[in-house]
Amino acid sequence: MRFSELLITTLREDPADAEVPSHRLLARAGFVFKTASGIYTYSPLMWRCLKKISQIVREEIDRGGGQEMMMPILQPKELWKSSGRWDRYVTDGIMFALQDRRATDLCLGPTHEEVVTAFADAMISSYKQLPVNLYQIQDKFRDEIRPRFGIMRGREFIMMDAYSFDEAQEGLDISYEKMAAAYRRIFARCGLEFSAVQADAGAIGGSGSEEFMVLADTGEDAIITCAGCGYAANVEKAESAIELVDAGEPLEAEEHATPDVRTVEQLVEFFDMPASRMAKTVLYQAVHAESEEFVAVLMRGDLDINEVKLCNAVDCLAVKMADEEQVKALTSAELGFAGPNGLPEKVKLFADRSLEKQSNLLTGCNKSGFHKLNVNLGRDCPDPEFHDLRMAKAGEACPDCSAALTETRGIEVGHIFKLGTKYSKAMEATFMGRDGKPTPFTMGCYGIGVSRTAAAAVEQNHDARGIIWPAPIAPFEVVVAIVDVKREAQVSLAGEIYESLLEAGIDACLDDRKMSPGSKFKDLELLGFPLQVTVGRKADDRVVEFIQRKAGDKEEVAAEDALPRCLSFLRP
Repeated sequence: MRFSELLITTLREDPADAEVPSHRLLARAGFVFKTASGIYTYSPLMWRCLKKISQIVREEIDRGGGQEMMMPILQPKELWKSSGRWDRYVTDGIMFALQDRRATDLCLGPTHEEVVTAFADAMISSYKQLPVNLYQIQDKFRDEIRPRFGIMRGREFIMMDAYSFDEAQEGLDISYEKMAAAYRRIFARCGLEFSAVQADAGAIGGSGSEEFMVLADTGEDAIITCAGCGYAANVEKAESAIELVDAGEPLEAEEHATPDVRTVEQLVEFFDMPASRMAKTVLYQAVHAESEEFVAVLMRGDLDINEVKLCNAVDCLAVKMADEEQVKALTSAELGFAGPNGLPEKVKLFADRSLEKQSNLLTGCNKSGFHKLNVNLGRDCPDPEFHDLRMAKAGEACPDCSAALTETRGIEVGHIFKLGTKYSKAMEATFMGRDGKPTPFTMGCYGIGVSRTAAAAVEQNHDARGIIWPAPIAPFEVVVAIVDVKREAQVSLAGEIYESLLEAGIDACLDDRKMSPGSKFKDLELLGFPLQVTVGRKADDRVVEFIQRKAGDKEEVAAEDALPRCLSFLRP
């Protein structure tokens, strides 16, 4: 490909709304164009990159037994109602819902579990046809509340989604491990540094769940890891082991006046006691498909509530913290004085496991200006329902080996789930089992953000001058740059090297644009091709410059050595 024939437009200034390097650099380099909020047009160069990622995905999913298909983007509401997910996605506010001219409710597919389950129910009649793994690479749509970070969190994006169908759990375990192995090969082939971490299943549902994270300082997600045993989990899922404080035998509860003492920090100073001996009471409104309820959560004073874990414990669509007026109505007290005793009977009480079997706690007592000392759960208030509800933190002990946990940042590019029979039972999707009876499919689902992977690659691979594409997914592996296109010796030698690269199977391009050398080289640094062969003033001597973009190494080599050097780097 000759650059003089390719649409390339680079910008001097960063987009005003760019918050992360990938957004800034992809826009400046002309890889993406913002059509509307969260909606982007991909340039020819960007499309080359996305096609390479898609091809790697296809090859590895096919290798794992996947069969590619294509499903509709428009999906009827009835399918989503049959699985029970319509209300969850509408509540979360991420569904693009619409009506056609017949007033039929439809949505733009954010995912395809319902469609593929209905398809499998119609096409698979016997256990003899199993296992089956179906996948597609297609646009998805999610109405992000705040589209940001360019194509990292857009409203339309490219995704590979796969769905496995097995007879029983044993088969699903095998399918799941095949896909996990395929994912590791995919991201390794893309040239990315990544980690697989335990994760919450979220709105997809199911049991086992892992996220594949590209490690980057600018990543949206916090990852809790253990260097000792390899434990790794998204902060939404992460667990930790914390030291429990023995307060001795239960003492008689005491009510203390605490005028204007509301926060944990103020209580620590007022009572001269550690926050670990306190149980703060936080009231939440839990949203279900057809109702709402209030719940109270007891959390140790020095720990934070993980709302994802809370939502799972309550088994609701979403939770939101009660506002000031709601707290007053439920506790008859001002903010900062809520406690577990004397709450309305309809308010269900939950507590973090860090408070289980703990004695003599300090709590609020639902009375403005007062707290209660030596509260014992089950004696001075109803027995709560205990769950792991806390946010794990760096420095706490690993739940598996007790080594200190650390925190890093990552960008989610893939997610795999063990769905089990969640969808097949709800949608009555069955096959004839070995016993001759209708049996629900045991399912798994697997997603890779293709466009997000490209953005994550830039987040992980860039410098002050521009993008540094990993060679396997770069729009071109090598660029042959002509310093002065008016000089025949340079044009001729560059053409010779370019043709030799193509004949060797290298994805090369020829930068034959008429522009100053300084502007051309700045452009090429911004565009980020892995290797550059510059043909300049020493063309008559058949000497060129060989440049590795990532290392920044530059050296003069004989023109005949350009091809071997490129092959050595790209095909070691």
